[in-house]
Amino acid sequence: MSKNGKDKMSAELQINWYPGHMAKTKRLISEQLNLIDIVYEVVDARMPLSSKIVDIDDLIKDKPKVLVMTKYDLCDKDETDKIAKYYEEKGYKVVKLDLMNNSNLNELLKVTEDLMKEENIRREEKGLKARSGRVLIVGVPNAGKSTLINRLVGRKSVGVANTPGFTKTLSWIRINKDLELLDSPGILWPKFDDQEQAHILASFSSIKEEILNRDQIAIFIIKKLYELYPNLLEERYGVTELDEDFIEVYDTIAARRGALSRGGVADYEKVSNIIINDLKNASIGKVTFDRLK
Repeated sequence: MSKNGKDKMSAELQINWYPGHMAKTKRLISEQLNLIDIVYEVVDARMPLSSKIVDIDDLIKDKPKVLVMTKYDLCDKDETDKIAKYYEEKGYKVVKLDLMNNSNLNELLKVTEDLMKEENIRREEKGLKARSGRVLIVGVPNAGKSTLINRLVGRKSVGVANTPGFTKTLSWIRINKDLELLDSPGILWPKFDDQEQAHILASFSSIKEEILNRDQIAIFIIKKLYELYPNLLEERYGVTELDEDFIEVYDTIAARRGALSRGGVADYEKVSNIIINDLKNASIGKVTFDRLK
């Protein structure tokens, strides 16, 4: 970005990303659904509304489901807990996880065990034998599915990357004698009717960065911080006000974070990368970008 790129800075960015493998994933899940007992829907605790798959019930029908909030250690717990309560009041079983410290994994396993008891009672009523649980794990890209699986297995079973689209196929993973997981690639939906939601997903790396305008995403992040966490914005970047074209904001951040080229000129591309990476790595602080309306 240059100072001549003010239009680029202020223009509205429309985001849509629905690669072919996502449609294929939905088809494969539908084909395997009769084998599934329970569904773990993984959402990012920093965006527990935006990262919830909008048409999940159409996909998994009436299967019992657990809403698993990962990255709970990185969120604004006060705000995320409000949303967790909202989901619980709608009948969801919600488990909040800090996967870095394996917090609450036993709670997830206990919820799963209880659901399987109910399922096996139904099987016995139909004259079928009780069996170990088969759990489908779904979520938007980069929500923490692979990390969750590795924590449950107790070793590195599946690859983990901080980029969307890393998992490519459905695969069965045995956790123990009582539990098997069907891992799936990240799923989005064909069209984002809510561009605010799309931008939040992009901010937390659930949409492939190669298709995004990084300046626009960085500016969106700054705007959200100014709206929701002005204290964190000031502490991290020294920004207390937003100017119309964001040039002064970028100059302030460049000076604060050392993003200067020769002659002390702000490197705007570097500033955008710093903002995006700071949010991704939780260097800005614990935030939740979603709010109940």
